[in-house]
Amino acid sequence: MKLPRTLLSLGLAGLIAGFSAQAAEPASPKKDAPAGYGMPCHDGGGGHDRMYKRMQERHDAHHKALHDKLKLNADQEEAWKALTAAHQPPAEGMRPDWAELEKLSAPARMEKMMDQMKQRQEHMGARLQALKAFYAKLSPEQQKIFDQESLAPWKKFAEHKKARREARPGAK
Repeated sequence: MKLPRTLLSLGLAGLIAGFSAQAAEPASPKKDAPAGYGMPCHDGGGGHDRMYKRMQERHDAHHKALHDKLKLNADQEEAWKALTAAHQPPAEGMRPDWAELEKLSAPARMEKMMDQMKQRQEHMGARLQALKAFYAKLSPEQQKIFDQESLAPWKKFAEHKKARREARPGAK
């Protein structure tokens, strides 16, 4: 009677070990998969360039839709062009050069990071000035549309964040 129970235990342990080994095997892309197969920011997924391109396309589509909703006149068009130009990222980029930062001491690295923060603030200041100039040219009806449309992405983000927070185990 003891032998079948031992065999059953060993068989069950073998099955569990087999399933564990299969589950632990890393998933790899198919050999004949297209170049964009996988996560967008990981190997084989198209990388940051593809993700940035899609983000830029959505940004441009949003600006076009907003432009159409506002029904701008010729006088407002110059301010619109200045606003959209101010919303473009700077040509040199705002990402730190990590190879350069690794060579610096901790205080020098912090100073470099603070300089980059100042550059970001200056860029945001230019965007704010363009926004104020454009907003002043809008009629009260257009301002209302602009206020609603510019708040929409933030509301969407807040709703997404709230849903994720509520989906956590133990959330109230």
